[in-house]
Order: sequence, then structure tokens, then C-alpha cells
Amino acid sequence: MFMFKNKRVIVGMMLFALAMGTTAFAADKLVLGLAVPNLQADFFNQVKESVAAAAEKHGNVELIIVDAQNDGAKQVSQVQDLITKKIQALIYIPAGATAASVPVKLAKEAKIPVICVDRFPPDMPGDTFIASDSVNSTKKLGEWVIAQVGGKAKVAIIHGQMGTTPEVDRSKGFGEALKAAPEMEIVAEQAADWDADKAFNVAQDMLQQNPDISVFFGQCDTMAISAARAAKLANLDHPVLTVGFDGDVAALKVLKDGGFDATMTQKVRAMGELAFQSVLDALAGKTLPKETLMDAELTTKENVDQFIAVHP
Repeated sequence: MFMFKNKRVIVGMMLFALAMGTTAFAADKLVLGLAVPNLQADFFNQVKESVAAAAEKHGNVELIIVDAQNDGAKQVSQVQDLITKKIQALIYIPAGATAASVPVKLAKEAKIPVICVDRFPPDMPGDTFIASDSVNSTKKLGEWVIAQVGGKAKVAIIHGQMGTTPEVDRSKGFGEALKAAPEMEIVAEQAADWDADKAFNVAQDMLQQNPDISVFFGQCDTMAISAARAAKLANLDHPVLTVGFDGDVAALKVLKDGGFDATMTQKVRAMGELAFQSVLDALAGKTLPKETLMDAELTTKENVDQFIAVHP
């Protein structure tokens, strides 16, 4: 607990907390846990930065961040440790589909609200879920692809980690778009677990077996960039349209330079800000919505500059 000699400081903090929607920790520090899969990924790093910025703006918050390095078992252990450190709320992004429900179960047993971002375990949902509307957004991406190739192409899909929320939803949305174009033939599908190096090897194998591939959909930008590089190195006699998903800043710069053709830019910073506000609302006893889904923005070379300048 912070001690203040000046009573006006305490009163000011209480009024500020009331304005933010909670009075539960006006004078006491808010201890908040943030569990992410892998901080080497720009998406999760942006979530971290936006939550940290919101926490700093609010003031009197101890933010404890743990990075699972894509290890589900490690993440369970990390969340157990966060609970022993008396966190009052948890912002949680599962490291994978396996054991994803365990951290939520542990937090609920400790009566700690859980704000799930980007991914959630359907058998053990948190207090709220904040993410992109991946189904609708990926359908829009698929429709754009169909328009670019005139409704006819040999399509290869590089999946993320199978069973995770983004993988499932992005597969569904892209599939819904392709249903309307029967000459868009999927000739290859394989998972690369959101990993750029794996995606490059997968794309090379796909092109060796199906050299007539003319569209690659990498379910995240790093995998799409890898697929585009593999297609370029294959020295094919036809163009290959390559699209991704996420709109991370580094990937947007690659897109601007022609490294791949399109993505869907997620409102990552808005997600992090809403996650922090949801923590405040939960601790104030407010009922949270079951989910909040945000549309991602179709991004091509023509409009990429605006998202590089100000990322949503």
C-alpha cells in the first residue's frame, strides 16, 4: 500500500478511480497479471504495450507480465505463480489449445476475474472475450482474393496452431468465401503453428507437389511472408497472390515494399485498452459482455500507409 501524507492526493485518486468505473482500489495498488503466449510475436507484444500504457495512465497498478514462449504447460505454471502473488485480475491469451482451460479454472477457483484476449478455451470461458471478428474479417479477405484472380485459382492454405481460436475462425471465414467460387480449388493445406520458418518449409513442399498454386493464404502475416518468399524462390512461370492476417507493424512495412499482397489489420491496441477497462469494470462488480468482436481492416499496398502511421 502506498502511504500519502496529503489527504487531497488520496481524494483525487478516489475521484479518478470513480471516473474510471471503480472505487475498489483507490488507495491500494491494483495487482494485475498478463499471461501471453510469446512476446517475440508482434501481436502479443502490442497487446502488452497497450495494456501497460492503460495501466500507467490509470496509475497505481502493478502489472506482472509472463511469457509462456508457446509452451502451454509453462503457462499453467506461470498462472499458478501469478495467483500466489495475489493478482486481482488476469488478462489471458492461451499459449495453445492444449490445457488452455486450466489457467481459467485456477483463476476462477481463486475468485479472480479473467479477461480473455484473441483466444479462449470454449469449455472454460473467462468473464469476457475480446478479439477480432476473424470469421467475418477473413471472409472479406477471401472475397477480395476471389476478385483479384477472377474467381479461379489453385489455393494453398498454411494454418496456424490447429484448434486455437484464430486458426478455427480464420479457416471458417476463408472457407465461407470460397464456397461462393467453385473454381477456387484448395489443393494443399498444412499447419505451420504460426512459425515463419515452418511456413517457409511447408510452402516449399506445397509448391514442389503443386507447382500450379496461384494463391497462398497464410493465417498470420509472418507465414504469408514466408510463403511469398518460397514462391519467389521457386521461379514459377505465373504470379502467386499471397495474403495473410494480423497487420502487425513489421508486416505492414513488408506489405508496403511488395513482400506480399494483402492482410487484415487487427485493432490490437484497442483490444489491449478494452481488456484493461474490462478489468476495472469486473472489479467494480459490473456485468461484462460475453464477447466483444472487432472488425479487422482489409489492407493492401494502396492503403497500408495509414495503418503504419497510426496502428489501430
